[in-house]
Amino acid sequence: MTQPASLLVVRSVAELRAAVRDWKRQGLTVGLVPTMGALHDGHLALVREAVQHADRVVVSNFVNPTQFAPTEDLARYPRQQAEDARLLSGVGCPLMFAPAPEDMYPEGFATSIAVTGPAMGLEGDFRPQMFGGVALVVTKLFNQVQPDLAVFGEKDYQQLMVIRRFVRDLDLPIDIVAVPTQRDEAGLALSSRNAYLSQDELAVARRLNRILAAAAADAASGRPLPGVERDAYAAVLKAGFERIDYVAVRRAEDLSVFRDGVVDAPARILAAAWLGKTRLIDNLAV
Repeated sequence: MTQPASLLVVRSVAELRAAVRDWKRQGLTVGLVPTMGALHDGHLALVREAVQHADRVVVSNFVNPTQFAPTEDLARYPRQQAEDARLLSGVGCPLMFAPAPEDMYPEGFATSIAVTGPAMGLEGDFRPQMFGGVALVVTKLFNQVQPDLAVFGEKDYQQLMVIRRFVRDLDLPIDIVAVPTQRDEAGLALSSRNAYLSQDELAVARRLNRILAAAAADAASGRPLPGVERDAYAAVLKAGFERIDYVAVRRAEDLSVFRDGVVDAPARILAAAWLGKTRLIDNLAV
């Protein structure tokens, strides 16, 4: 199959659909990688995975306002579309879709999506607006692109479970491909929000994955989960994090609670904690 000559940047849904329609007329398969831009190696790993599975790939670059609460960092979320385009050109991506907010949510927009199941608890407790906003924008992107597959990272594990659930529930003909969390040399999960961290905060942040790994080993050994979670919570605070939203072990399949208080099926340990004004999340398999 021939490869695209260069990256095309489109900003309207009409342009996007025209490009995808042309690919499909040629019998090409289409992959989608939804992002909020400020791309890093974690995002590029998703794009590389999509390129392996599909003939053509669309990367969306859109900071989605519907998943931010008024007190959150929508205004200061990093934006660097020119650099993002350069990075995408280097990994074989043929198209970046970078709409304006008013194109995605025009005046009078009045539709929302409610999600439950894996959206409940954890992030859902602390960012109750988030998964409805994610489901809304991802559903719009699915409708706009009509991809054969879409690629998401395990770093946002609860988000991945929410998307898989609504794709099944709505009978959407899209394969959801998951990519393991990409990490730096010290094991810190790559995130656009890492750019907010000072050098001292980075040193603290890089302890989180080690604490979660030790807790995951404890949980896998059969130790009761209340003790595992309590000790991990204390270790995160001792490491220098200022505030913790949660540290929890849940069933990997649907993020439900282990009723007997011990791990008896595949599991994940998930955490969200604060350094200054920066909120970091991470998770590991148990």
